[in-house]
Amino acid sequence: MQATWHLPNGKTVTAEVKPGLNLMEAAVANNIPNVIGECGGSLSCATCHVVVDPAWTTRVGRPSTFEDDMLDVTDADRQPTSRLSCQIKMTEALDGIILHVPG
Repeated sequence: MQATWHLPNGKTVTAEVKPGLNLMEAAVANNIPNVIGECGGSLSCATCHVVVDPAWTTRVGRPSTFEDDMLDVTDADRQPTSRLSCQIKMTEALDGIILHVPG
C-alpha cells in the first residue's frame, strides 16, 4: 500500500506503508520534512499535522474530540481537512492516500 506526501517545496514523496502502521510512523520512517511525531503517536503533541487531500477525507474519517482539540495548537494554520497523522492507520481503503504537509 502507498501514501503520498506533497511537501511545502512542491515536491512529492510516495512510499510503501504496511497495513496497520500509522501515517506519522510512515512519514518519520521516510524522512518526510515537517512531520516530526515528537510524542511518538500518543496524541500529546501536534507535530505530525498533515492536511488530508479532499478526495480522501471521507475514507479517513473525522478526528476524535481530543484530536480536534490538539489540531487547534498546530504550528501551521489548521485547515478543514487537517488531521494528526498519528491517528490515521493505513488500511486497504487508504491505499494511495494523498497528504499535504504544511510549511
